[in-house]
Amino acid sequence: MLGPMRLADAITEHPIPHHPERGDEARAAIARDLPDGADALLRGAAGCSPYLDGLIRREADWLGAALAQEPEVEAQAVLDAIGGDSLSSLGASLRQAKRRLALLTALCDLGGVWDVPAVTGWLTRLADRAVEASLAHLVGAAVARGKLTLPAGEGEDRFGGLFAIAMGKMGAGELNYSSDIDLILLFDESRYPPEDYAQVRTAFIKIAQGMVKLLSENTADGYVFRTDLRLRPDPSVTPVCIGAGQAERYYESFGRTWERAAFIKARICAGDRAAGAAFLNDLQPFIWRRHLDFAAIQDAHDMRLRIREHKGLAGPITIPGHDMKLGRGGIREIEFFTQTRQLICGGRDPDLRAPGTLAALDALVGKGWVAGADRDRLHAAYLDHRRIEHRLQMLEDAQTHAIPEPEERRLRLAHFCGTDDLAGFEAELAARLAEVHGLTERFFTPDKQEETAPGTPEGLARFGFARPDLAFATIESWQGRPALRAQRAREIFNRLLPGVLERLGASRDPDASLAEFDAFLRGLPAGVQILSLFEANPSLLDLLTDICGLAPELARYLGRNAGVLEAVLTPDFFEPLPDAAALEAELQDEVAQAGDYEQVLDFTRKWLKEKQFQVGVLLLRQISDPGEAAGAYSDLAECCIRVLLPHVSAHIARRHGPPPGRGAAILAMGKLGSREMTVSSDLDLIVVYDAAGAEQSDGPRPLPVSTYYARWTKALLSALTVQTAEGSLYEVDMRLRPSGQQGPVATSLAAFADYQCNQAWTWEHLALTRGRVVAGDDTLAADVTAAARHALEKPRDRAAVLGDVREMRARLAQANAKAAGDPWEVKRGPGRMLDVELLVQTGALLHPAHPQGQARDLLPQLVACGFLNGAEAETLGESLRLTGTLQQILRLAQPDGGNPEEGGPALQGLLLRATGAADMEALRTGLGAATAGAAQVVDRVLHG
Repeated sequence: MLGPMRLADAITEHPIPHHPERGDEARAAIARDLPDGADALLRGAAGCSPYLDGLIRREADWLGAALAQEPEVEAQAVLDAIGGDSLSSLGASLRQAKRRLALLTALCDLGGVWDVPAVTGWLTRLADRAVEASLAHLVGAAVARGKLTLPAGEGEDRFGGLFAIAMGKMGAGELNYSSDIDLILLFDESRYPPEDYAQVRTAFIKIAQGMVKLLSENTADGYVFRTDLRLRPDPSVTPVCIGAGQAERYYESFGRTWERAAFIKARICAGDRAAGAAFLNDLQPFIWRRHLDFAAIQDAHDMRLRIREHKGLAGPITIPGHDMKLGRGGIREIEFFTQTRQLICGGRDPDLRAPGTLAALDALVGKGWVAGADRDRLHAAYLDHRRIEHRLQMLEDAQTHAIPEPEERRLRLAHFCGTDDLAGFEAELAARLAEVHGLTERFFTPDKQEETAPGTPEGLARFGFARPDLAFATIESWQGRPALRAQRAREIFNRLLPGVLERLGASRDPDASLAEFDAFLRGLPAGVQILSLFEANPSLLDLLTDICGLAPELARYLGRNAGVLEAVLTPDFFEPLPDAAALEAELQDEVAQAGDYEQVLDFTRKWLKEKQFQVGVLLLRQISDPGEAAGAYSDLAECCIRVLLPHVSAHIARRHGPPPGRGAAILAMGKLGSREMTVSSDLDLIVVYDAAGAEQSDGPRPLPVSTYYARWTKALLSALTVQTAEGSLYEVDMRLRPSGQQGPVATSLAAFADYQCNQAWTWEHLALTRGRVVAGDDTLAADVTAAARHALEKPRDRAAVLGDVREMRARLAQANAKAAGDPWEVKRGPGRMLDVELLVQTGALLHPAHPQGQARDLLPQLVACGFLNGAEAETLGESLRLTGTLQQILRLAQPDGGNPEEGGPALQGLLLRATGAADMEALRTGLGAATAGAAQVVDRVLHG
């Protein structure tokens, strides 16, 4: 950038060679003496570009005066002059401003006065001013005609909550000479009464349509900007302006990777900027994922391939006809290269969220994601590409990025770029395109001709990675990570790398495991100490790669919280969890630090995930057996309920008063009731309350007790299930409550006792044998337990119960027929978990004096009371042992299901060690034999 000086003097250093004869005519149109260089540049520009020739002629008087001014001063004056009392006068003013600023910018560009960022910046300022002026005029006109009533309290900028989001090049401040402007128009519907929404939306739709026409229509004065609104949510079905809340719901539910990438460049360019800023702030979790998002690499690569195929740009680089934007080595390649890295890691590092391509590259270099030398080459290529793009569009004011095919037109482009050496110009351009293509393609699909070593695509393919090219790109990025910046750290890690890749390659999904390992490595601020520890203690590295390869849920947690390894390194991490009372006290201490209700929910979620992580590690390392893991998972769930209960009550009490009477007790059913939970178990709960004679609550807004406890129960469900920044706790199922889904969500103690004694079906009493009060007032808990026990101890007709159970078993068999055919199915089918548990519950119902517990623990008691003999109990116990072991491990390692025989050597080894089987075939055969034997026992007992 040059210092303050007249434009005429500033542009004298860059004449355009081979001035065509038409340049003389253009020069004659300017009645002013000019320096020789300025004269030459004007004649050359007019001669090369019919578009600029026309602008010089039409704006000759203005240009004569403008050439005597400092360019920045004159550019700002052009923007400041935009205005008009009517739509037609505003349109004429905008078009004049477009002509003048385009001409001024072109001359400053050609004359070397402004660099590429300055050129694109002034063109973007023009677009911002045009959109702002258009919306202000159209909103004001709608208000004046009574078509729109603004909310009370509008400030000086009276846009009624309407705002424009600049996307793409406009959002990044990178507009070129013939760019479309990509906008999303939204309005804050929360400012209007719901009954006015339809009318307000209609008004804003008409304003949006009016703005597009005002800016895009080609009149005798030209056009301002072609305006594209198709980047809005679901444009095929939504109008051109929608509510911000509707847009946010769309992105949260259906937003795609390309939309996330588009919002990297988004900014509010006009309208109600406060409303727009609030919307973009609320959208940050959609744009920026909290975890390393390597799926974005594949999405971006697939998008590149689709664009190439659609545009016919998949061939080799040839200069005639080459697309400078979308072709190989072009502008879009650099943008994809940059934006994809931003998507991968910008969620964890806000410093990487720069909208501009060059600024983003600089930030990525600063954080070690891009090598400095690569940045320098891409930086220079991007600027050169943009200069050629600008020259192409200056030629005819055409929205083109393609190098002309006829030689005479390519020569004219070369002249316009400052040279008469066409061959040299094209050779330099081809080399630059090839360099960009090589740099960017190496990231998306690395060159497969490199040396065959463990960390190369060929070596990774041998290890079992399905996408060795992407795996290679991931590994290549590690050298720039903070953990590996020190030379000693890199030396240690290079020694560890083959073992890491071998371990990850043996996992169920090597590519996903690699991404999880990368997430761990990304979180390390320094690497020498922990990498030295891995090298000295390979079992710790085994644990890390086991987590990445065996247990996706644990690996995802570790990817989000790499610091948890600090706990792994403490001596007590590998000790079994303390009892429920100690865990509850620990969680109470955690939530005591919360500042509000939302933080209570967040702290509880974070604590639970850490403890579930520890239980999972203990299970994977076989420090805890599956039964102990089941008890630990159950204790954690019980602690969460007990600790949250008073906070839920306090939350409700602020509006409706404290719980009337003795409050509510939580009766745990299913896996929580019998303390047999897995990492993915939901909670089966029944809420029983006792209002102790009260008819309503005592608070600012009192409620009848039934309504109060229904609302209280829903608040408890929300506390357990709602997604916060730390995720959710559990899924909750309340279908086991009296009358099921038809009954109230909370049941009074009297109604519960009456229902269980007089109305409940046999299957409900079977479920109740696993019931256990886990939270609530102690006296109420005792009364609920007594009511349940009273219902279970009623005299029963043994034959009738067995008949009901046989019928229930037949229905389950019919419903689970398909699953029963899977040799690895552990839950559903004859002799498997549900079938054996059904028999155990039957025994507990017919012999109710025996305490509750895990099904295997009840078998000796059922032998003692004569319901089973010793051999039968042993057979059932073996089925429960095998199915329970497999379920605990597979829920951790394969939460989405799958054949464990296809789960990789690491998972298979864990299963064999846990079950004692010699190999997977023996395990499959043993499981089949154990469940078949159990099925025979169930048949004999139920039909005996």
